[in-house]
Amino acid sequence: MEEVKPQLVKITFDGIEVEVEPGTTIMQAARKIAEADPSQSGLVPPAMCYYKPLPTSGGKCRACLVKVAQGSAKDPRPMPKLVPSCITQVQEGMVVENTTNQGVLDTRKSIVEFLLINHPLDCPICDQAGECHLQDFAFEHGSVKTRYEEDRRTFDKIDIGPFIQLHMTRCILCYRCVYTADQITNKRVHGVMNRGDASEISTYIEKAIDNDFSGNVIDVCPVGALTDKTFRFKNRVWFTKPEDAHRDCDKCSGKVTLWYRGEEVIRVTARKNTWGEVNDFICNTCRFDKKKTTDWVLEGPTKVKRSSVISANKYRADLVKKPDFSLKLAASQFKPIDDRREYVTDEETIRHQSIENNDKANHRSLLAKNN
Repeated sequence: MEEVKPQLVKITFDGIEVEVEPGTTIMQAARKIAEADPSQSGLVPPAMCYYKPLPTSGGKCRACLVKVAQGSAKDPRPMPKLVPSCITQVQEGMVVENTTNQGVLDTRKSIVEFLLINHPLDCPICDQAGECHLQDFAFEHGSVKTRYEEDRRTFDKIDIGPFIQLHMTRCILCYRCVYTADQITNKRVHGVMNRGDASEISTYIEKAIDNDFSGNVIDVCPVGALTDKTFRFKNRVWFTKPEDAHRDCDKCSGKVTLWYRGEEVIRVTARKNTWGEVNDFICNTCRFDKKKTTDWVLEGPTKVKRSSVISANKYRADLVKKPDFSLKLAASQFKPIDDRREYVTDEETIRHQSIENNDKANHRSLLAKNN
């Protein structure tokens, strides 16, 4: 029998129409628009807890709230409150406002402020700096001031396994690490303990997280709460060079990103997609034990987004296209340099030219003052 394809649902997101399959969330619909047209990536709501590879994730951080101005074609009434786009499914004729709604942007700024109430501003010493989703979220939607005067909650750093250190002070309780352990291990030994402002990620009676895939909680953590003990304080991410590589592994896919400092592999991580989500979880053997180039088959440089801080170090400048607006700005506001001028190296000539230029500058200042 011929397979019957489901009828697509048409919605309007920030004035852009898109057709998606029934059951698709608003977040996934927005991502579909951005994947079809990368210039629209700024329309996609931020996600601090939603992680597509992890079932049931989302709905915790409220960073992706959007306004549904029209519920559906059958019921055009707007939804009375902002809804989380990561868990709200689309309906035929739905109209969604994200960046075009000032109320959404104001709420998002409040969410940033809420997440930073207890999160320490220790980016200069945090290993997650440069890859931190909270950094990006705060930069795009945050405020330069804080109204919070009370003491932040603090925790001691603890080791929750041979390779992982937990800095609970930085945790935003997104639950990603809990969902990861639920998905790839048979016996999860950590979770969220206590309630309210006493909630924390912890292990049961300090039981260590020790399984073949425990290192994946490091990759899914959006902040610097779970860090790689073998990489801590070794280097800044923008001084390293990532390369895609693979190996034959009997436990996982063996597809990784190698992070180089010179000729040395200083860490190994799972590969991530455009949205910073892991494509295939990797085992601890690949992550912690195989740190020699000879252990891997190199595929080539990892594709780095222009917005990534990694590209700020002129990493693969031949592959990273400069944005048009910067070239237009330079052409309109900066004078062209005449490189045909003679290059003067004689010190006496330079001294006389300097005196002459100073006299001209003083003369222009006097004329401006008298006028």
